[in-house]
Amino acid sequence: MTIGGEMREREPSRTAFAAATHRAIHQVVEQGKIFSDPLALTILGMKADDVQHDVELQPSRRGIRLFIAARSSYAEEALKRAVEQRGVRQIVVLGAGLDTFAHRNQLSGNLRVFEVDHPATQAWKRRQLEQAGIERPDSLIYAPVDFESDALLDGLNAVGFDSAQRTFFIWLGVVPYLTEKAIDLTLRAIANLAGGAEVVFDYSDPPASFSPELLALHEARAARVAAAGEPFLSYFDPPALHKKLRELGFSEIDDVIARSLLSRYLGQATPAERSTGDGAQPRSGGGHVLFAATQLA
Repeated sequence: MTIGGEMREREPSRTAFAAATHRAIHQVVEQGKIFSDPLALTILGMKADDVQHDVELQPSRRGIRLFIAARSSYAEEALKRAVEQRGVRQIVVLGAGLDTFAHRNQLSGNLRVFEVDHPATQAWKRRQLEQAGIERPDSLIYAPVDFESDALLDGLNAVGFDSAQRTFFIWLGVVPYLTEKAIDLTLRAIANLAGGAEVVFDYSDPPASFSPELLALHEARAARVAAAGEPFLSYFDPPALHKKLRELGFSEIDDVIARSLLSRYLGQATPAERSTGDGAQPRSGGGHVLFAATQLA
C-alpha cells in the first residue's frame, strides 16, 4: 500500500499488515462467512490458535474486520462479473499489500494480474510468500509505484500493461491515506484508458457527518494510523465524488454504504441505504465501497 504519510525506506505499510490480519482473523472467527481466503493465515505465518488471543485483546475491532472482509467480497464479485460478462482479461490491484487474489484466482480465461504497490511493501510481500511456500503464478506481474510521486501508467507500462485492453482495478484500503491530488490523478488515468476500465475502491464520508459513537471509533482509529506514520488524508462527500467521477468519464456508479454492505452479507436486507449515484442516499456517516466504470460493453 502506498500512503500519503511517511513510509520509512525498506519498511512495509503497517496498515497493509493490519488489513491482512483482519482478513486472516475473519477466516477463523467468522469462518470466512463474508470473504473466504484460504491463504490469509498462511501469508502472515499465522495459525488459527494465534487468532483467538488477538481477538480477545481487540474485541472493539470486529466492525472494521467485517468491513474489510465485505469490501473484498464486493470487489471480487464485481471482478467476476467483469471477466464473465464483459471479457476482462487484465486486472490491476492497486496498493496490493498482502492481497492474495493472484495466488488463489480460479476465474477462467487467460488473465494477467498486475500488483501495484510501494517497492518496500512489495519486497516485504515477496519475503512473506517465500517464507510461506506460496509460489508466484505466471500470471502475476509486480509494478512498483508510489501514487504520490509516480505516474501510475508509467509504472504499469514499464511491465507490459496494455492500455488498449479493458481493465478491472481493485483499489481497497488506500484512498483514505492519499492526498486528493493523488486520488484524482489515479482516477483520471483509469478513466482515460483507451480500452475502458472498471474500478472498485473504498472511501469515507467527512467525519463531520458521523454520529457521536461512530466519530469516537473513527478518532481512535485515526490516532492509531497516524501514530504508525500513515494518517488519514482524504474524505469525500458522496454527491460531490459522484459528480467528479461522471466528469472524468465514469458512466456507471454503484456506491454502497458500509452498513448496507454488511447487512447484505450478514443476511439482513437494508436496500434503502444503497446509493446509485444520485446523491439521495441516507447519511449516517462512515465508509463506502464504490464501483465505477467507463462505458460498459
